Amino acid sequence: MKTKITEMLGIQHPIVQGGMHYVGFAEMAAAVSNAGGLGIITALTQKTPKDLANEIARCRDMTDKPFGVNITFLPSTNPPDYPGIVKAVIDGGVKVVETAGNNPSSVLPYLKDAGIKVIHKCTAVRHALKAQAIGCDAVSVDGFECGGHPGEDDVPNFILLPRAADELEIPFISSGGMADGRSLVASLAMGAQGMNMGTRFIATKEAPVHENVKQAIVAATELDTRLVMRPLRNTERVLNNAGVERLLQKEKELGSSIKFEDIIAEVAGVYPKIMVEGEMDAGAWSCGMVAGLIHDIPTVKELIDRIMKEAEDIIANQLAGMLAGKVPA
Repeated sequence: MKTKITEMLGIQHPIVQGGMHYVGFAEMAAAVSNAGGLGIITALTQKTPKDLANEIARCRDMTDKPFGVNITFLPSTNPPDYPGIVKAVIDGGVKVVETAGNNPSSVLPYLKDAGIKVIHKCTAVRHALKAQAIGCDAVSVDGFECGGHPGEDDVPNFILLPRAADELEIPFISSGGMADGRSLVASLAMGAQGMNMGTRFIATKEAPVHENVKQAIVAATELDTRLVMRPLRNTERVLNNAGVERLLQKEKELGSSIKFEDIIAEVAGVYPKIMVEGEMDAGAWSCGMVAGLIHDIPTVKELIDRIMKEAEDIIANQLAGMLAGKVPA
Protein backbone atom coordinates (compact mmCIF):
# COMPACT_ATOMS: atom_id res chain seq x y z
CA MET A 1 0.00 0.00 0.00
CA LYS A 2 1.41 3.36 -1.03
CA THR A 3 0.47 6.68 0.56
CA LYS A 4 2.15 10.06 0.89
CA ILE A 5 3.55 8.87 4.23
CA THR A 6 5.04 5.63 2.93
CA GLU A 7 6.68 7.58 0.11
CA MET A 8 7.94 10.35 2.41
CA LEU A 9 9.41 7.98 5.00
CA GLY A 10 10.57 5.22 2.68
CA ILE A 11 8.53 2.51 4.42
CA GLN A 12 6.45 -0.38 3.10
CA HIS A 13 3.31 0.00 5.23
CA PRO A 14 1.63 3.22 6.48
CA ILE A 15 2.07 2.25 10.12
CA VAL A 16 4.17 4.22 12.61
CA GLN A 17 5.11 3.23 16.16
CA GLY A 18 4.76 6.23 18.44
CA GLY A 19 7.42 7.28 20.89
CA MET A 20 6.72 5.74 24.31
CA HIS A 21 8.61 6.22 27.56
CA TYR A 22 10.47 3.05 28.60
CA VAL A 23 9.05 1.22 25.56
CA GLY A 24 10.77 2.90 22.63
CA PHE A 25 14.10 1.13 22.85
CA ALA A 26 16.11 -0.19 19.91
CA GLU A 27 14.43 -3.62 20.11
CA MET A 28 10.97 -2.13 19.66
CA ALA A 29 11.93 0.28 16.90
CA ALA A 30 13.86 -2.33 14.93
CA ALA A 31 11.03 -4.86 15.13
CA VAL A 32 8.53 -2.38 13.70
CA SER A 33 10.89 -1.19 10.97
CA ASN A 34 11.84 -4.74 9.98
CA ALA A 35 8.12 -5.53 9.65
CA GLY A 36 7.67 -2.69 7.17
CA GLY A 37 6.50 0.13 9.43
CA LEU A 38 8.44 2.97 11.04
CA GLY A 39 9.90 2.20 14.45
CA ILE A 40 10.65 5.01 16.89
CA ILE A 41 13.30 5.27 19.63
CA THR A 42 12.22 7.48 22.57
CA ALA A 43 15.02 10.00 23.23
CA LEU A 44 14.03 11.03 26.76
CA THR A 45 14.08 7.44 28.00
CA GLN A 46 17.85 7.60 27.49
CA LYS A 47 19.68 9.35 30.34
CA THR A 48 22.16 11.29 28.19
CA PRO A 49 22.76 12.17 24.53
CA LYS A 50 25.62 9.67 24.57
CA ASP A 51 23.21 6.95 25.69
CA LEU A 52 20.87 7.96 22.88
CA ALA A 53 23.71 7.77 20.37
CA ASN A 54 24.47 4.24 21.58
CA GLU A 55 20.78 3.28 21.31
CA ILE A 56 20.63 4.60 17.74
CA ALA A 57 23.75 2.57 16.91
CA ARG A 58 22.17 -0.54 18.49
CA CYS A 59 19.06 -0.06 16.37
CA ARG A 60 21.21 0.38 13.28
CA ASP A 61 22.74 -3.03 14.01
CA MET A 62 19.26 -4.58 14.20
CA THR A 63 17.72 -3.15 11.04
CA ASP A 64 18.71 -1.69 7.69
CA LYS A 65 15.26 -0.10 7.33
CA PRO A 66 14.32 3.51 8.20
CA PHE A 67 13.59 4.26 11.85
CA GLY A 68 13.00 7.46 13.78
CA VAL A 69 13.56 9.13 17.13
CA ASN A 70 10.93 10.81 19.30
CA ILE A 71 11.98 14.08 20.95
CA THR A 72 9.42 15.41 23.41
CA PHE A 73 9.87 19.04 24.45
CA LEU A 74 8.79 19.46 28.06
CA PRO A 75 8.36 22.64 30.09
CA SER A 76 10.99 22.34 32.80
CA THR A 77 13.22 24.40 35.06
CA ASN A 78 15.93 21.83 34.40
CA PRO A 79 15.39 20.80 30.76
CA PRO A 80 17.10 17.84 29.09
CA ASP A 81 20.14 18.48 26.91
CA TYR A 82 18.10 19.09 23.76
CA PRO A 83 21.06 20.37 21.68
CA GLY A 84 22.96 17.19 22.60
CA ILE A 85 19.94 15.05 21.74
CA VAL A 86 19.56 16.72 18.34
CA LYS A 87 23.27 16.27 17.65
CA ALA A 88 23.06 12.56 18.51
CA VAL A 89 20.14 12.18 16.11
CA ILE A 90 21.91 13.97 13.27
CA ASP A 91 25.26 12.26 13.85
CA GLY A 92 23.47 8.90 14.00
CA GLY A 93 22.09 9.37 10.50
CA VAL A 94 18.46 9.21 11.63
CA LYS A 95 16.15 10.46 8.87
CA VAL A 96 12.85 10.81 10.72
CA VAL A 97 12.08 12.64 13.97
CA GLU A 98 8.77 12.63 15.79
CA THR A 99 8.46 15.76 17.91
CA ALA A 100 5.91 16.21 20.67
CA GLY A 101 5.06 18.59 23.49
CA ASN A 102 6.13 22.19 23.06
CA ASN A 103 6.76 23.92 19.74
CA PRO A 104 9.88 22.38 18.10
CA SER A 105 10.79 25.52 16.13
CA SER A 106 14.07 26.03 18.01
CA VAL A 107 15.52 22.76 16.67
CA LEU A 108 13.69 22.54 13.36
CA PRO A 109 16.37 24.33 11.28
CA TYR A 110 19.06 21.87 12.43
CA LEU A 111 16.88 18.85 11.65
CA LYS A 112 15.81 20.20 8.27
CA ASP A 113 19.39 21.11 7.31
CA ALA A 114 20.31 17.47 8.00
CA GLY A 115 17.60 16.25 5.63
CA ILE A 116 15.45 14.87 8.45
CA LYS A 117 11.69 14.56 8.02
CA VAL A 118 9.83 15.95 11.05
CA ILE A 119 6.43 14.67 12.20
CA HIS A 120 4.91 16.73 15.02
CA LYS A 121 2.28 15.24 17.33
CA CYS A 122 -0.81 17.46 17.69
CA THR A 123 -4.05 17.17 19.63
CA ALA A 124 -5.86 20.03 17.86
CA VAL A 125 -6.20 21.32 14.32
CA ARG A 126 -4.85 24.73 15.35
CA HIS A 127 -1.68 23.06 16.62
CA ALA A 128 -1.39 21.07 13.39
CA LEU A 129 -1.69 24.26 11.36
CA LYS A 130 1.06 25.84 13.45
CA ALA A 131 3.28 22.80 12.86
CA GLN A 132 2.64 23.16 9.14
CA ALA A 133 3.44 26.87 9.26
CA ILE A 134 6.82 26.40 10.95
CA GLY A 135 7.89 23.79 8.40
CA CYS A 136 7.08 20.34 9.79
CA ASP A 137 6.79 17.75 7.02
CA ALA A 138 3.80 15.93 8.50
CA VAL A 139 1.77 15.75 11.69
CA SER A 140 0.40 12.99 13.87
CA VAL A 141 -3.15 13.95 14.84
CA ASP A 142 -4.00 12.56 18.29
CA GLY A 143 -7.64 12.10 19.18
CA PHE A 144 -9.12 12.15 22.68
CA GLU A 145 -8.99 8.33 22.76
CA CYS A 146 -5.19 8.29 22.81
CA GLY A 147 -3.00 7.13 25.65
CA GLY A 148 -0.77 9.78 27.17
CA HIS A 149 -1.61 13.45 26.74
CA PRO A 150 -4.79 14.07 24.67
CA GLY A 151 -4.76 17.85 25.15
CA GLU A 152 -7.60 19.78 26.73
CA ASP A 153 -10.18 19.96 23.91
CA ASP A 154 -11.54 16.40 24.21
CA VAL A 155 -12.19 15.98 20.47
CA PRO A 156 -12.32 12.32 19.30
CA ASN A 157 -10.86 11.13 16.02
CA PHE A 158 -14.17 10.81 14.15
CA ILE A 159 -14.30 14.61 14.25
CA LEU A 160 -10.63 15.53 14.53
CA LEU A 161 -9.32 13.62 11.51
CA PRO A 162 -11.81 15.00 8.96
CA ARG A 163 -11.23 18.48 10.40
CA ALA A 164 -7.50 18.03 9.89
CA ALA A 165 -8.12 16.85 6.32
CA ASP A 166 -10.18 19.97 5.64
CA GLU A 167 -7.48 22.33 6.90
CA LEU A 168 -4.04 20.82 6.31
CA GLU A 169 -1.90 20.81 3.20
CA ILE A 170 0.84 18.55 4.61
CA PRO A 171 0.09 14.85 5.13
CA PHE A 172 -0.97 13.55 8.52
CA ILE A 173 -1.34 10.24 10.30
CA SER A 174 -4.01 9.24 12.79
CA SER A 175 -3.20 8.45 16.40
CA GLY A 176 -5.37 7.33 19.29
CA GLY A 177 -7.62 4.28 19.15
CA MET A 178 -5.64 2.57 16.39
CA ALA A 179 -5.32 -1.22 16.58
CA ASP A 180 -6.19 -3.11 13.41
CA GLY A 181 -7.08 -3.07 9.73
CA ARG A 182 -10.39 -1.36 10.45
CA SER A 183 -8.51 1.46 12.16
CA LEU A 184 -6.26 1.91 9.14
CA VAL A 185 -9.07 1.92 6.56
CA ALA A 186 -11.14 4.33 8.66
CA SER A 187 -8.13 6.64 9.03
CA LEU A 188 -7.52 6.62 5.28
CA ALA A 189 -11.20 7.32 4.64
CA MET A 190 -11.04 10.36 6.91
CA GLY A 191 -8.03 11.80 5.11
CA ALA A 192 -5.04 10.40 6.99
CA GLN A 193 -2.12 8.91 5.08
CA GLY A 194 -1.41 6.25 7.69
CA MET A 195 -1.74 5.55 11.38
CA ASN A 196 0.34 5.72 14.55
CA MET A 197 0.00 3.01 17.19
CA GLY A 198 1.32 3.13 20.74
CA THR A 199 -0.61 0.94 23.18
CA ARG A 200 -1.16 -1.79 20.55
CA PHE A 201 2.60 -2.15 20.06
CA ILE A 202 3.21 -2.57 23.81
CA ALA A 203 1.22 -5.81 23.67
CA THR A 204 3.65 -7.55 21.33
CA LYS A 205 6.28 -10.18 21.97
CA GLU A 206 9.20 -7.87 21.12
CA ALA A 207 8.07 -4.97 23.31
CA PRO A 208 10.82 -4.60 25.94
CA VAL A 209 8.46 -4.32 28.92
CA HIS A 210 7.49 -6.63 31.78
CA GLU A 211 4.98 -9.36 30.96
CA ASN A 212 2.65 -7.91 33.61
CA VAL A 213 2.26 -4.80 31.48
CA LYS A 214 1.29 -6.76 28.38
CA GLN A 215 -1.19 -8.90 30.32
CA ALA A 216 -2.74 -5.79 31.90
CA ILE A 217 -3.43 -4.36 28.44
CA VAL A 218 -4.95 -7.62 27.18
CA ALA A 219 -7.14 -7.87 30.29
CA ALA A 220 -8.33 -4.25 30.10
CA THR A 221 -11.46 -2.99 28.38
CA GLU A 222 -12.17 0.38 26.83
CA LEU A 223 -13.64 1.40 30.21
CA ASP A 224 -10.44 0.87 32.19
CA THR A 225 -8.52 4.07 31.47
CA ARG A 226 -8.69 7.23 33.56
CA LEU A 227 -7.85 10.89 32.94
CA VAL A 228 -5.45 12.31 35.50
CA MET A 229 -3.91 15.76 36.07
CA ARG A 230 -6.93 17.53 34.57
CA PRO A 231 -6.89 20.20 37.31
CA LEU A 232 -3.28 20.98 36.31
CA ARG A 233 -4.26 21.24 32.61
CA ASN A 234 -1.75 18.49 31.89
CA THR A 235 -4.31 15.78 31.22
CA GLU A 236 -3.00 12.26 30.74
CA ARG A 237 -4.92 9.10 29.87
CA VAL A 238 -3.62 6.18 31.92
CA LEU A 239 -4.62 2.62 32.77
CA ASN A 240 -6.44 2.46 36.06
CA ASN A 241 -4.70 0.88 39.06
CA ALA A 242 -4.34 1.45 42.80
CA GLY A 243 -1.78 4.21 42.26
CA VAL A 244 -4.09 6.02 39.86
CA GLU A 245 -6.97 5.73 42.33
CA ARG A 246 -4.77 7.35 45.01
CA LEU A 247 -3.95 10.15 42.59
CA LEU A 248 -7.60 10.75 41.68
CA GLN A 249 -8.54 10.83 45.36
CA LYS A 250 -5.93 13.53 45.97
CA GLU A 251 -7.30 15.52 43.03
CA LYS A 252 -10.80 15.25 44.47
CA GLU A 253 -9.76 16.28 47.98
CA LEU A 254 -7.42 19.13 47.04
CA GLY A 255 -9.52 20.55 44.22
CA SER A 256 -8.25 23.71 42.58
CA SER A 257 -5.45 24.08 45.15
CA ILE A 258 -3.65 20.95 43.92
CA LYS A 259 -0.02 21.26 42.85
CA PHE A 260 2.19 18.84 40.93
CA GLU A 261 4.18 18.23 44.13
CA ASP A 262 1.03 16.76 45.73
CA ILE A 263 0.90 13.87 43.23
CA ILE A 264 4.59 13.42 42.49
CA ALA A 265 4.67 9.97 44.14
CA GLU A 266 2.10 8.68 41.65
CA VAL A 267 3.50 10.22 38.46
CA ALA A 268 7.25 10.84 38.77
CA GLY A 269 9.77 8.06 38.29
CA VAL A 270 7.18 5.28 38.14
CA TYR A 271 7.92 4.03 34.61
CA PRO A 272 10.96 1.88 35.54
CA LYS A 273 8.94 0.29 38.36
CA ILE A 274 6.06 -0.52 36.01
CA MET A 275 7.68 -1.21 32.65
CA VAL A 276 10.83 -2.91 33.92
CA GLU A 277 9.84 -4.44 37.26
CA GLY A 278 6.14 -5.06 36.60
CA GLU A 279 4.83 -3.25 39.70
CA MET A 280 1.45 -2.51 38.20
CA ASP A 281 0.11 -0.39 41.08
CA ALA A 282 3.15 1.88 41.33
CA GLY A 283 1.42 4.81 39.64
CA ALA A 284 0.16 6.33 36.41
CA TRP A 285 1.32 5.06 33.02
CA SER A 286 0.00 6.01 29.61
CA CYS A 287 -2.49 3.67 28.00
CA GLY A 288 -5.18 4.30 25.39
CA MET A 289 -8.83 3.31 25.29
CA VAL A 290 -7.76 1.04 22.44
CA ALA A 291 -6.91 -1.54 25.11
CA GLY A 292 -10.49 -2.68 24.61
CA LEU A 293 -9.55 -3.88 21.11
CA ILE A 294 -6.39 -5.73 22.15
CA HIS A 295 -6.85 -9.41 22.89
CA ASP A 296 -3.51 -11.06 22.12
CA ILE A 297 0.27 -10.64 22.17
CA PRO A 298 1.55 -11.38 18.67
CA THR A 299 4.97 -10.69 17.23
CA VAL A 300 5.28 -7.26 15.64
CA LYS A 301 5.47 -8.83 12.17
CA GLU A 302 2.38 -10.93 12.81
CA LEU A 303 0.53 -7.82 13.96
CA ILE A 304 1.51 -5.61 11.03
CA ASP A 305 0.92 -8.37 8.47
CA ARG A 306 -2.51 -9.00 9.98
CA ILE A 307 -3.41 -5.31 9.93
CA MET A 308 -2.44 -4.96 6.28
CA LYS A 309 -4.32 -8.11 5.27
CA GLU A 310 -7.43 -6.91 7.11
CA ALA A 311 -7.20 -3.46 5.55
CA GLU A 312 -6.71 -4.80 2.04
CA ASP A 313 -9.62 -7.22 2.47
CA ILE A 314 -11.93 -4.44 3.65
CA ILE A 315 -10.99 -2.20 0.73
CA ALA A 316 -10.88 -4.83 -2.02
CA ASN A 317 -13.77 -7.02 -0.94
CA GLN A 318 -16.18 -5.50 1.55
CA LEU A 319 -16.22 -1.91 0.30
CA ALA A 320 -15.84 -2.83 -3.37
CA GLY A 321 -18.64 -5.33 -2.98
CA MET A 322 -20.95 -2.68 -1.54
CA LEU A 323 -20.21 -0.42 -4.50
CA ALA A 324 -21.09 -3.36 -6.77
CA GLY A 325 -24.43 -3.67 -5.03
CA LYS A 326 -23.60 -6.69 -2.85
CA VAL A 327 -24.78 -6.89 0.73
CA PRO A 328 -21.79 -7.65 3.01
CA ALA A 329 -21.87 -10.99 4.81
